[in-house]
Amino acid sequence: MIKLFITSSCASCRKARRWLQENGLPFNEINIKTSLTKQDLIDILTHTDKGTEDIISTHCELYKQLNLDFTTMKFNEFIKTIETYPLLIKRPIIMDESNIQIGFNEEDIRVFLPQELRTIQRLEILEERWFKEVSNSL
Repeated sequence: MIKLFITSSCASCRKARRWLQENGLPFNEINIKTSLTKQDLIDILTHTDKGTEDIISTHCELYKQLNLDFTTMKFNEFIKTIETYPLLIKRPIIMDESNIQIGFNEEDIRVFLPQELRTIQRLEILEERWFKEVSNSL
């Protein structure tokens, strides 16, 4: 099952939700401000390549105000900090058993499609590009 971690005010989160719905993919939506659990954080971190570095939004105003050093923070301290300040997390986060996407990227999100649908969509995209190139060359 796909998990979609969002906030309601996030435009990229709405795009991710719409994409999943349009592609008929069932998902469990989790609002990080109200429903994020310690286990959710652990699951997210186990899917990342760089751990906390991948999920912390260093460009947000809250991060700058708090002036925290996540590189020296102990794991339990990190969890408590995110439970207190969930808006420090980048969003959306889209995750299933083996994949994670942080932020919305329309090409990368296709990894959540079943293989046969990815192949069909890839062929449709290539066909569309080919027709554009032919049309532009005429």
